[in-house]
Amino acid sequence: MATDQPRNKTRSHHGIGRPPFDCIALLLQGGGALGAYQGGVYQALDEAEVHPDWVAGISIGAINAAIIAGNAPEKRVERLREFWETITASPLTLGYLPQRLLHGDAAHSVVNQMAALGALVGGAPDFFQPRFPPPYLHPPGSVEATSYYDVSPLRGTLERLVDFDRLNAGHTRLTVGAVNVRSGNFIQFDNRHDKIGPQHVMASGALPPGFPAVEIDGEQYWDGGLVSNTPLNWVLEERPCRDTLAFQIDLWNARGEFPRNLADTSVRQKEIQFSSRTRAAASQFRKTQALRHAAQELLSKLPPDLRETDAAKLLASEADARVYNLVHLIYRARSYEGQSKDYEFSRRTMLEHWQAGYNDAVRTLRHPQVCRRPDNAAGLAVFDITRDGS
Repeated sequence: MATDQPRNKTRSHHGIGRPPFDCIALLLQGGGALGAYQGGVYQALDEAEVHPDWVAGISIGAINAAIIAGNAPEKRVERLREFWETITASPLTLGYLPQRLLHGDAAHSVVNQMAALGALVGGAPDFFQPRFPPPYLHPPGSVEATSYYDVSPLRGTLERLVDFDRLNAGHTRLTVGAVNVRSGNFIQFDNRHDKIGPQHVMASGALPPGFPAVEIDGEQYWDGGLVSNTPLNWVLEERPCRDTLAFQIDLWNARGEFPRNLADTSVRQKEIQFSSRTRAAASQFRKTQALRHAAQELLSKLPPDLRETDAAKLLASEADARVYNLVHLIYRARSYEGQSKDYEFSRRTMLEHWQAGYNDAVRTLRHPQVCRRPDNAAGLAVFDITRDGS
């Protein structure tokens, strides 16, 4: 697979190897067609030989996560690429237009909107297809009456690209999130205690009213992004604590400009709604980490009799000296992408997203402190790359 590799004369990301952490976590946000960005990020991590122990995802992030966890390390990039090339092969999405026709943001925007319309009308190969007849012509209570698209092709794609026997053997931990339609409760399906199948992955991405709910053990589930679009808190709240290097790969940027028109307003609404405020969660965790480390230090200085008090035992339940590195990689959409960027499944745009993820990850990994254990009082380092690589 050929890619344009960025050059750096001072440091290469290749062959970094295992960083000194107990757990390396890869956390994949939902975002539809934007998910190709995560494939590019994983390619760079694979070249660096930074292989995750735990992959967690929501929606399209759950699909990428399942492909990673359900394949041997040497096959993962190939399988991810195959998935993204498969679902962006439709001629209706105008993915093969010559670059010379895309002069300027205005022309690029028009082509992107036309490609998105192609996905709405024709679906995405081996992923989803429009219902015919449409849902309002099906009897109430039927699956067909509750969604615009049939996602049964996705099951076959997952069964072809994911080795579920390997996935459930636990070589790599996998967690995906979904929402119980009746209770509204957020559910985590985890291969440590659940036998994960295609239905669990599909449930995590069953965003209504486009996609139907997925039945698992008699209950119906929708896309986990309806409640939370990021798995970050799953890692931060994990017990017992472990020294953790977490790569949080976001497809929606919470920061943005004030909208100038209705189209901009729709874009900002999606960005705010689905970003799940991962930066805010990291800031809050910084305070939590500082308190954990302070409590651990205080307890170590208490005499034995005071350690047996109820107050000291309560502190001990939260005290911890484990360390964390949180690495944010956030896709920053181009101005021409517009409000349809999460369902614009053209090959050309997929390649742009993949390359953007690869480039951002390479620039991040070239900073050696990203993979070093933090030595500050809080035991936490947070990294958030900017466009210029700083």
